[in-house]
Amino acid sequence: MWERDNVIVLGHRGYMSKFPENSLLAFKKALEAGADGIELDVWSTRDGKVIVMHDETIDRTSNMRGRQKDMTLEELKKADIGMGERIPTLKEVFEVLPKNALINVEIKDKDAAKEVAKIVRDNNPERAMISSFSVEALREYRKYDKDTIMGILIDNEEVVQRLPKLKEELKLWSVNVPMEAIPLLGFEKTVQAISWARALGLKVVLWTANDELFYKNDHLAKLKGLFEVVIANDVERMIKYLGELGLR
Repeated sequence: MWERDNVIVLGHRGYMSKFPENSLLAFKKALEAGADGIELDVWSTRDGKVIVMHDETIDRTSNMRGRQKDMTLEELKKADIGMGERIPTLKEVFEVLPKNALINVEIKDKDAAKEVAKIVRDNNPERAMISSFSVEALREYRKYDKDTIMGILIDNEEVVQRLPKLKEELKLWSVNVPMEAIPLLGFEKTVQAISWARALGLKVVLWTANDELFYKNDHLAKLKGLFEVVIANDVERMIKYLGELGLR
């Protein structure tokens, strides 16, 4: 499901530029807007359930406060994350979204790995991609699921140097590169790193905290042919832009 002729577009935490991030509403709206799937973040609750939440606490994105790891699912379900939406479980996301919708599960919490693997296994694993900044979380996940495609999120150059070994050890499918690398390293150096990763046989997933970096100085257009997946906050804008580039 992840091997396509066109560039794949995933809604970053759903359609987060217009709807509450990591909500079922944001996920549905991303798909309605034409995204191939969505990206989300997961944590474990105190009672071992896997919920969808970006931060370590629910403070920023809900009307309640607290660390989800200290709270039960029942307690967390009382929180409003905007527009009347509740914190979803990963299981709910897989059950509610269409079977052909791609789901990129970013593991924020190593303790969630075993349960995530079970949910993925029971819900059409071909549609899932597992990713994390944490090599330990990816290692933990691989204990329970050897086959689901996996991407490593890059947040420092040191990880890039370890890619050949990590690709082998974790059976990596992709390297998930932030557009923030361009202002940090410069465009040429970023292209060199991406090209090197591709030479190792890795696919490239581009993401950013700030969508403007995709469009600034035509960065995405200049990277044409060097990436397979884009994770965008504003799904409609991205789909339109990729269409103009002949990538969709």
